Amino acid sequence: MTHPRRSFIKGITVAAVSAPILTSTSITAQEQNAITGAFATNLELKPLRFDPADLDGLSERLMTSHWQNNYGGSVRALNTIKQRISEALADDSTPAFVYNDLKREHLMRTGSVVLHELYFDNIAAPSNRDAELDSNLTKAFGSVQNWEKEFRRIGGGLGGGSGWVMLAWNTHAQTLENYWMWDHMHAPVASVPILVMDMYEHSYHMDYGAATAQYIDAFLRNVNWTEVATRLNSAIEHA
Repeated sequence: MTHPRRSFIKGITVAAVSAPILTSTSITAQEQNAITGAFATNLELKPLRFDPADLDGLSERLMTSHWQNNYGGSVRALNTIKQRISEALADDSTPAFVYNDLKREHLMRTGSVVLHELYFDNIAAPSNRDAELDSNLTKAFGSVQNWEKEFRRIGGGLGGGSGWVMLAWNTHAQTLENYWMWDHMHAPVASVPILVMDMYEHSYHMDYGAATAQYIDAFLRNVNWTEVATRLNSAIEHA
């Protein structure tokens, strides 16, 4: 029987906000429609695809707070910043440097939303690894152990601060690579995310305090290897 609170957690969304109507006479109807789509403010939280109670070493309390408060906060902030941007665009008196401050916030909030959704989607109750994925990791890193050693080391270096670790398919070099990312705006160029690990303190401090290595252990026990393999196969196919 599903616990009612878990059902609420999985189903909760942020209320949609109507996209703003621009009134500047310098914008055509066609441009109006394009801008309304680009700056729509109806983004909602993406429900979790797993039951937080089923994870090994990542508590239900931690995952629920992370999803609802940190990821949810970014979703709400992105809706707000898009509305502010559309208003600033319609106002011809808005200085370029003020507009660019808004666009910087847009970049950061977009990165946070996308990375958090990738993060939660590549988490699941412990499961078997994917043999084909392991073969591709071996081709790129020499062995699965080499990949994991580097992935862990990057995460350890980010402990106590902020950032992300990303395994990605580099479409330019046609290979898998691990990347260090200090914040939501350091995404690697020409790369498709395959596995992402949140290293901001909010992702582990409630369970592990400053014991970053224990969090990394727990994260790797709860990777959704099926999702990771699907992402890689899709990236290679489209490349």
